[in-house]
Amino acid sequence: MNRVEWLKNAVFYNIYPQSFYDTNGDGIGDLNGITEKLEYVKDMGFDAIWLNPFYESPFKDAGYDITDFYKVAPRYGTNADFERLCEKA
Repeated sequence: MNRVEWLKNAVFYNIYPQSFYDTNGDGIGDLNGITEKLEYVKDMGFDAIWLNPFYESPFKDAGYDITDFYKVAPRYGTNADFERLCEKA
């Protein structure tokens, strides 16, 4: 199958990281929580995930007011956490 052919019928699961799954007990969902639940998402029949913004932000607009597109907001984890999520996904 062509590398992009799967997109024609793919079903995405949208994740708002802040409210998805908290792995460190601070009350805010995080990237490690998403990584931990990838099998759950797959088992529900989804082919891919779509993440709401999780980058550095002052959070005056629910995280959409990104100030650094290259740095994960500390409330969600680290850049290394995002790399692990991408590798596992």
